[in-house]
Amino acid sequence: MPYLSPALNVMIAAARKAGRALIRDFGELENLQISKKGPADFVTTADSRTERVLVEELSRTRPGYGFLLEEGGAIEGKDKTHRFIIDPIDGTTNFMHGIPQFAISIALEREGHLVSALVFNPVTDEMYVAEKGHGAYLNDRRLRVAGRKSLPDILVASGAPFLGKDGRETFLKELEAIIGATSGMRRFGAASLDLAWMASGRFDAFWERNLKPWDIAAGILLVREAGGVVTDLDGRDCMMDCGHILAGNDALHKQLLDLLRGKS
Repeated sequence: MPYLSPALNVMIAAARKAGRALIRDFGELENLQISKKGPADFVTTADSRTERVLVEELSRTRPGYGFLLEEGGAIEGKDKTHRFIIDPIDGTTNFMHGIPQFAISIALEREGHLVSALVFNPVTDEMYVAEKGHGAYLNDRRLRVAGRKSLPDILVASGAPFLGKDGRETFLKELEAIIGATSGMRRFGAASLDLAWMASGRFDAFWERNLKPWDIAAGILLVREAGGVVTDLDGRDCMMDCGHILAGNDALHKQLLDLLRGKS
C-alpha cells in the first residue's frame, strides 16, 4: 500500500471530486461552450470549473497555501512555504476531440521542493501518486521505471510544438535523432500522463521543450520516486524554470542527453 500523507489524501479527494464532473462533460462534448485562447489551444467551461473546484477543495482543507494555476496564474497564500501547482485538464485538445488521454495534475511544493504528486485520468480511473522518499504508485501498485538499457530497444514519448509556437525546427531535428536510434516515438498530447506512463514502465523515456511548471511538476516527482532520472536538456535541475525536460532510467539518460545534443 502506498504511504499517503494527509496532504496527498486531500489532493486525491479533490481530484476525485473534480474528476466526476469531468467524466460527465466528456460524455457531453457537444454541449460544452468553447472559447479560443490561442492557436490550437482551447479553454472549455470544464477546464475553468475543474480548476475552481480543485482550488476550493484544497483551500478548504489547506487554508493559506499558495497556488500556481494554468488558468488563474499565481495566487500567493499566507503560508509562504507551501504551494499547489495545478493543471486542471492536461491534454485539453484530446479532451475536446473525445480522446480519453487527459488528466488532472496536482503537485505540492514545500519550501520550493516537490513533496507530493498526483496525476489522475478520471476516464480510466488511473490514479498515479508519489510522495518524496516514499515511492510512486498507480492505484495500489508500486511503480518502477523500465529497465531497458539499449537505445534500439526503447520507446520514447514527446510532445510537438503547436501550430504557431516556436521550436518546430528544433523538435524536428531532435525527432529525427530519436527515431533513427530507438524502436519508436509516441506523441499522446498530455505531458503529465507521458511522465506517469514512463514512471510505470510503459514508456522508457520522455523529452519535450517549452513546457510550463503545471505540465511537469507532478510527473517529475513520479518519475524520480519510480527510480528514474529527470533533468533539463542541459543535464541540470531547472526544468520548472526553463521548461525543457528529459526523463529516463539511469542507464539511458546520458545516452539520450548526448543524442539530443548531437554528440552521438
